[in-house]
Amino acid sequence: MSGVALFGWTLVVACGPRAMPDPRDAARAYARAAAAGDADALYEMMTSEGRQSHGREGVQRLVEETRPELERRSQSLSRGPLVAEARAELGYADGEVAVLELEEGTFRVGAAATLPAGATTPQQALVELRRALAQRSYATLSRALADGTRRHLEDQLSSLVRSLEDPEAADVSIQGDRATVTLPEGHLVSLRREQGVWKVEDFR
Repeated sequence: MSGVALFGWTLVVACGPRAMPDPRDAARAYARAAAAGDADALYEMMTSEGRQSHGREGVQRLVEETRPELERRSQSLSRGPLVAEARAELGYADGEVAVLELEEGTFRVGAAATLPAGATTPQQALVELRRALAQRSYATLSRALADGTRRHLEDQLSSLVRSLEDPEAADVSIQGDRATVTLPEGHLVSLRREQGVWKVEDFR
């Protein structure tokens, strides 16, 4: 079985239904062009980024240099059956990314800002971290952390919660508009008074 991975899909939002071309047709056209050594046809099949990177002459040169490999790929694709795997990333203005995957001829949501998802690349892990921080969401942050880091954070938070069970018994030192609170289990909380209201400035 030959697997064909197609990248660089463009999602178009229109007012009515829009038929999606079968990616296997593109694979078969590629197989025919590769078998014939048709550099012009292969060039036209490339993305705009690929054409800009290689140029028509560059594609011609690559075809000449890799003709045996192209023929092998053509034979492999021609034997079939073909399994098309497509993946699209839809970027939002605020930097969030929705990941869509082709399933039974329809793009379905694989991961989005509103759905839990596991990062498959370091870049996606950074996106999850940014999302968690932007949303001030502990649940989202927890999913983005490694197991050991998450357990350490949860242990620290649990310890802090226990230490705050009896705030009246805490050792409080006030100096003007600042206060330092020493809690059981070694925790320290720094507070600052802003417009008559005490607010937590730091805790550890």
